[in-house]
Amino acid sequence: MPAILAIDAGTTGITALIVDASAAIRARGYQEFPQHFPADGWVEHDLGEMWSATLAATRSALSAHAALVADGATDLDLVAVGITNQRETVCLWDRETLGSPRRAIVWQDRRTSAMCEGLREDGHEPFVTERTGLRLDPYFSATKLAWIRANEPHVWSGVESGGTAIGTVDSYLVARMSRGLFHLTDATNASRTLLYDIESGAWSEQLCALFGVPMSALPEVVASYGSLARTDPGTFLGLDLPISGIAGDQQAALVGQAGFTAGAAKCTYGTGSFLLVHTGDQIRRSQHGLLTTVALAHPDGRRDFALEGAVFVTGAAVQWLRDGLGIIENAAEIEPLAASVPDSGGVVFVPALTGLGAPEWDPTARGLIIGITRGTTRAHIARATLDAIAFQVRDVVDLMSRDGGVPLARLSIDGGAAANDLLCQLQADTVRLLVDRSAELQTTGLGAAFLAGLGVGVWASTDDLASTRRSSGIFEPGAIDQASHERWREAVARSRRWSA
Repeated sequence: MPAILAIDAGTTGITALIVDASAAIRARGYQEFPQHFPADGWVEHDLGEMWSATLAATRSALSAHAALVADGATDLDLVAVGITNQRETVCLWDRETLGSPRRAIVWQDRRTSAMCEGLREDGHEPFVTERTGLRLDPYFSATKLAWIRANEPHVWSGVESGGTAIGTVDSYLVARMSRGLFHLTDATNASRTLLYDIESGAWSEQLCALFGVPMSALPEVVASYGSLARTDPGTFLGLDLPISGIAGDQQAALVGQAGFTAGAAKCTYGTGSFLLVHTGDQIRRSQHGLLTTVALAHPDGRRDFALEGAVFVTGAAVQWLRDGLGIIENAAEIEPLAASVPDSGGVVFVPALTGLGAPEWDPTARGLIIGITRGTTRAHIARATLDAIAFQVRDVVDLMSRDGGVPLARLSIDGGAAANDLLCQLQADTVRLLVDRSAELQTTGLGAAFLAGLGVGVWASTDDLASTRRSSGIFEPGAIDQASHERWREAVARSRRWSA
């Protein structure tokens, strides 16, 4: 039976999956890599550490698969590689040695807040938004590159001379896997950089000029599946395979949820939460804080689009309760603790720990816990945290219903926090939609495998893939507490512009 190796390059670690032709995950490997915080609000990744983690996770998955083969439990033949990745993170590497002159600047990094505000004051945001479907925010890639250009001329000189390549994480991994023979990215990743013209489907000369990025340093933009590149066995663990699927993590999750038609909506609960609604082949623009992005690029040149809402801190809020406040020992503990009280007792938590994403887009907002009394317990704070995740997602779903131009019948969910039944029910109650939890919570890696399989013919069409999706729970809307949501919106207003 043919099988796909999927590499899911996340923000804190690398997951490697081996997926068979029935869409079953047969083996897994995982390896964390360090996070680097050189200054307040700065987040970086060492590309060498990321590559080492990729090799370790892949080696682990291959070993697990080999054990199954030895036991006679499986007979799989790897036929392709798929890649999905954290988006917006910028990577620079030497085209010859593949070493990096500096660490990658991560999507969470906020060092360019003042630069974004300056560009906005100079009147550039309407042009940028019209061309890209995005907005001026430190989240995206181009201002990170402009910062390197302005502050690290010794690094930027390599970009100008042509010796240093620029790319997103997928581009870097393709370069490492292929021994530098390919420099490319797919359209879903390109559409997150502020350098890609969403109408023409190509890098924009005007945007590159605005941010001072030479087009010659950028990767070729390719389809999300098909004949894209090939691994070098001497570099990538002896594997000689086509790289036939690439997508940014949120688009890959939509694919993993079999969201191939207009109106399909998904939410992935990870470090943050990211909601996409498929808008078909129509570019729909939001007037209320949603982003327009490429959902999928087909080999025949067709592109599907989506509206996206980015919530920066959801799962990370649970991690903060564990690591920052110490009120839980592990993430799974939050569900029984929060369920031990009927509600939050009037406590509201706004987890603006790195600013606010959609719909406010306020990098100066900061976290806030309000409504505390002498009767407040850690259980109330835990419940307020789950409420905050659900309310942030509801605010984006409300905008999707208004701006998407397509009716939403249900919300498909995945990601680690989706295992929390209480959160799933709270989410259904707040969005007033059926919440459909995928049986496989790691749909980003599954989506990468689906794309790679499409690229080499393991699956003939997206219809074949749609039939493989399974649910692990359907949550119907119950009673809604509108007053709690109104209190939430008031607390969000109070958290804004705190560090301006």
